[in-house]
Amino acid sequence: MTTTPAHLRTALALTADGLPVLPLRAGKVPFGNCRVCARNACGGRPNMKTPGACTCPRPCHAWAAATTDPSVLRSREWVLAWREAAAVAYHPGGADLTVVDLDNEAALDWARETLPATRTVASTRGEHWIYQGAMQSVNGVRPGVDIKSRMAYARWLGPGTGIIAPLPAAVRALAVMEPAPARNASQTLTAPLRGGQGECRHRTPTYLERGIAMAEQRITEARSAIHTTVYRTFLAVLATHGGCGCLTDAHVARLFTAAQAKGETLRHCTDAWTNARTALGM
Repeated sequence: MTTTPAHLRTALALTADGLPVLPLRAGKVPFGNCRVCARNACGGRPNMKTPGACTCPRPCHAWAAATTDPSVLRSREWVLAWREAAAVAYHPGGADLTVVDLDNEAALDWARETLPATRTVASTRGEHWIYQGAMQSVNGVRPGVDIKSRMAYARWLGPGTGIIAPLPAAVRALAVMEPAPARNASQTLTAPLRGGQGECRHRTPTYLERGIAMAEQRITEARSAIHTTVYRTFLAVLATHGGCGCLTDAHVARLFTAAQAKGETLRHCTDAWTNARTALGM
């Protein structure tokens, strides 16, 4: 009687919950491409029969190989891979999920101050925060923070604790690249900079203050891609604090000052702020 590999048993249990899974080798790396599919020549669509698509017998395309089909996982070729596997991974975007991978204490502090509570899973160096909703995957959106969703895989580390919350705008904003500068943007702080008049979500009077201080720090510590960092920081501040009337011109002036200290012009600051408001529909 053949024994089912332990990682395969885990994978089969996860597919019952709708998670597309795949095996990982030691070092959290996926199984390598075969010769036919080297450099993704087949288009990265495994186990398909359409012309030009991958027909490899083993899972050789990382996130694209993830599946919820038990018959594929139990096939002879996949069982061989599971016997060599060191871990189980899943494709978050394929299950309409996003994983915010927090890799150090500073990243965890930022998440606790900035993001809504959700399901958390302990990782080797930090935590995975899991949200409902898929988005673009981006690594290094800020120090120690990666976003894993579409076209990415995350290691299965257990069910975690807490209820999965909807994907917040603050996370989506991290992956947004800065658009072209707005035309005829004002170069003074007389433009409408305050948030709306929605319900205030600040838990304590220090919540907004900490958010602004962290945004200033993020801009100040940037060593490259200053334009993009400033825009993404403005976007994150507005996504988190722009829905009520607590965000004042004084707060915005602090952000502008931090950006200008890194070499940004007042014109660029105003353009970035206007574009961030437009992106969020404010």
